[in-house]
Amino acid sequence: MNEEPERRTKARRRLTIDLTPLRVSRDFRLVWLGLLITSAGSQFTLVAVFVQVKELTGSAAAVGGTGLAYVAGLVAGTLAGGAVLDAWDRRRLLMLAQVGLASGSTILLGGALAGEPPLWLVYAGLAVLAAGSAIDGPTRSAMTPRFLGAPLMPAAQALNQVVWNTAALLGPAMAGLVVARWGVTIAYAVDLASIACMFVAAALLHPMPPMAGDHRDTGLSAIREGFSFARRNRLIMSTFVIDLIAMIFGLPRALFPFLIVEQFHRSPEAIGLLFAAPAVGALLGALTSGWTGRIRRQGLAVILSVAAWGVAIAAFGWSGAWLWFALAMLAVAGWADVISAIFRVTILQTAAPDRLRGRLFGIHILVVTGGPRLGDFEAGLVARLASPTFSVVSGGIACLIGAGLVALAYPELRRARAADAS
Repeated sequence: MNEEPERRTKARRRLTIDLTPLRVSRDFRLVWLGLLITSAGSQFTLVAVFVQVKELTGSAAAVGGTGLAYVAGLVAGTLAGGAVLDAWDRRRLLMLAQVGLASGSTILLGGALAGEPPLWLVYAGLAVLAAGSAIDGPTRSAMTPRFLGAPLMPAAQALNQVVWNTAALLGPAMAGLVVARWGVTIAYAVDLASIACMFVAAALLHPMPPMAGDHRDTGLSAIREGFSFARRNRLIMSTFVIDLIAMIFGLPRALFPFLIVEQFHRSPEAIGLLFAAPAVGALLGALTSGWTGRIRRQGLAVILSVAAWGVAIAAFGWSGAWLWFALAMLAVAGWADVISAIFRVTILQTAAPDRLRGRLFGIHILVVTGGPRLGDFEAGLVARLASPTFSVVSGGIACLIGAGLVALAYPELRRARAADAS
């Protein structure tokens, strides 16, 4: 008589998020809560920058140019951070990263308070923000195994996905309203306050120096070692390549300020819906991701997820004035993206040795953060040469084709399996 309720309970556990990491580790809990707050704040800056540059220039190419500025800072931060990521106390490094993020946010806030800042100042603020994020993300990722240990890594990754996508869901919607009613100044101030919260969380952590007896190189030799390993390991490299393809060609967010008015004929306040829709799908994907632990062919799952992303983005571009359909396709794209991320990070965690994990996650952050910014530039450039709609549709198709080419060029990814899947 009790078998049916027991089966239902087991089924729910296979689908729902495991909260064990939050219960067993104070340090993980602090970082997780700080990440929730600062991730939401970063969405305010994302929306504010796009709107501000559009108002300053009226140019889709200039809006897309924010991506190049961000990538420039990201590369600089990755190179600087890569020299010390696996050698310094990670608690202090995380605090230093917040100082860098706060500096970039302060530049943007100061420019907004001045009225109409020069475009180069906005780009400079973004570059400094990016440099800070290039140290922040890899440091947090490298700390997690020390907080929890290997058995709880999948649960920690799922919890982080919930944080990122909850922030991506709520942040843009609130930011759209804030920017429309009170301007970009308040949006930048919210982001700066959120960074301060993460700084406090980092200050409360226990020290985390390099493990005893574990020699770590610093400087250029450390950077070279990390990039050299990534280049030689074709499985790791394939996950970077396929994600870059998806983000560069299939991410139309820089065009949202134009599409919401010109294609969907809505007021600028509605821009938050376009930013939030992918997060809705991604959050649903993360909350119901229990089944991913039973997938053996993880590499094939990455390829299929990226292909699904491309199809959904192309369909979004073809949606005409049907906003409801466009939002649905963006949600499907978000679902595909989070499934791809779960498997890509799992592959990276499995293939990366501990002594290189910080540097390899530095490259990972460079890809997952820099790729979308390059996508902003690509989308804006193609929109200027053709039209916003053509930019979106062609990008989705290019993403689909790119996923197929990666599957052919990297059989290591196509054949990658989970050794312990059940």
